[in-house]
Amino acid sequence: MELDLVHDIQAVYRQTLDAMSRPGLIKNIRSQALKAEMAAGCYGSTLVLALMLFDTEVTFKVCSQAEAEITKLISQLTYARAAELASADYILVLQDAAAEDLETAFNKSYPGDLLNPHKGATILIEAEAVSNGRNLRLTGPGIQEEQYIDVKASPCWIDLRAEKNREYPLGVDVMFTDGESNILCLPRTTQIRKQVVG
Repeated sequence: MELDLVHDIQAVYRQTLDAMSRPGLIKNIRSQALKAEMAAGCYGSTLVLALMLFDTEVTFKVCSQAEAEITKLISQLTYARAAELASADYILVLQDAAAEDLETAFNKSYPGDLLNPHKGATILIEAEAVSNGRNLRLTGPGIQEEQYIDVKASPCWIDLRAEKNREYPLGVDVMFTDGESNILCLPRTTQIRKQVVG
């Protein structure tokens, strides 16, 4: 792996922080993702985010047809521990996961508790594509007025996220990666409204 675990990861951290603090802002980490690409069964951008986010204190769950192999790889690279959905800090729903895996990931993910709402899980979803198309309207903290996005993925994630986050401050944060190494972050505080076409 040619990825520089100091400079490249710091660059990705800055990009991710920017994307998380300004929901709807799409950042591209292609230069780092290309360095991390291997026969991992996931996008290079997903693997780079795992390298940035995971350490010995973190637990994670992989939803994929190649769950065992990818879990082993990520554990070896990050020393993070595999866990069940209900107790995982991070849940990776990869591009080959079934639609029901996405639903189960949201339903079983930990939303935090009233004393520690910040301990809610983060769900990282591999989408076919993310863009600033006008299908979804975003409002909330970090957005000056409104922002627009389009996510080419199983559309059920929108309602599943809304249901999981209905009892603020409890809820989950969602991150997307796509095949072009774009990243999109949606904190639990971001409100999403589907746009009516026509």
